[in-house]
Amino acid sequence: MAKLYFQYSTMNAGKSTLLLQASHNYQERGMDTYLITAGFDKRAGEGKIGSRIGIASDSDTFESTENMFQKIEERLNKGPCSCVFIDEAQFLSEEQV
Repeated sequence: MAKLYFQYSTMNAGKSTLLLQASHNYQERGMDTYLITAGFDKRAGEGKIGSRIGIASDSDTFESTENMFQKIEERLNKGPCSCVFIDEAQFLSEEQV
């Protein structure tokens, strides 16, 4: 069974940095990850997750009306994925979670 972890903290606490580090750790072990962030979050650029210390990674984006289960299922159909990381998850609706 899959597990859901929700990490939260104040602004500038390094949440995106930790997300990127965790994704890197999976990838270092040969496991694929799926990164997603809010579509309107363009601080690091379109379709990117970035941290204030300068690290960044490409990501997919989600919109408020999007079916997240379908989005993740479509990604899983393309090949194995060990972990899904969602940055800015506070902008997901109850239905999307």
